[in-house]
Amino acid sequence: MTKTHSSEKVPLWRKVLSGLAEAPPTGLLGLVVLFTYLFVIVFAPWLAPFGEATIVADAFAPWSAEHLLGTDSLGRDIYSRLIYAARNTVGITLMATLLAFVIGGALGMVAAVVGGWVDQVLSRLVDMLMAIPLLIFALLLLMIFGSSVTALILILGCLEATRVFRLTRAVAMNVAVMDYVEAARLRGEKMLWIIRREILPNILSPLFAEFGLRFCFIFLLVSSLSFLGLGLQPPTADWGAMVRENAMLITFGRVTPLLPAAAIAILTIAVNLVVDWFTHKASGLSK
Repeated sequence: MTKTHSSEKVPLWRKVLSGLAEAPPTGLLGLVVLFTYLFVIVFAPWLAPFGEATIVADAFAPWSAEHLLGTDSLGRDIYSRLIYAARNTVGITLMATLLAFVIGGALGMVAAVVGGWVDQVLSRLVDMLMAIPLLIFALLLLMIFGSSVTALILILGCLEATRVFRLTRAVAMNVAVMDYVEAARLRGEKMLWIIRREILPNILSPLFAEFGLRFCFIFLLVSSLSFLGLGLQPPTADWGAMVRENAMLITFGRVTPLLPAAAIAILTIAVNLVVDWFTHKASGLSK
């Protein structure tokens, strides 16, 4: 009697290398940019020559060997604040995006699977919230509850959850009517089992694409709120606030205010490049 041998399992690192070898140049460029930002975020205290809020020189000192990008209106090193702002801005954006997907994704799948009055109540509530312009709603809530880091994450996460709910509900309803989902119901499977085993695995591709878009929208919203003075409060470094604080330097022909704006734009483009690559790969479409 011959023994059957199972095929050898491919190591994870080989799968990663194989995926990178098949990646388009735009996807690789996006990954390089994202890992560069990640490196800066993790090692910010070692990369920054000065503290985040330390006054080290005169106000608006020019670029020099000691202060690579000069200083701001209070004499703080702009290069150091630019590095610390990456940790602050991206960290808040990531936490708010995850919260939006936990709330909106869970409620969207529940509405699609349960249906009936549960779906109607959740959908009408989301419609009412989405009827209010997002920026105006965020400004109002931040004026009421303050601009702490916790308040920013909770407010932005809950507001963006409405957008995630609509997409999740739409794609989950297409899956919820499939025969295998109905068979699971007839077997007596619970709602959570159906969501975890039947619904969620089949909607991951559009959800991943939406995660990248939501991350970019929240990232730009955080920067906009900081530019308006209702985001992260001083002396915490934030790219949007840095644009406002150094805006007057443009009149003197200095490009310092454009540097945090460029950091925002580059990260947004990189996220979209990576999301486009992963979405294309997950969809199974040919190159």
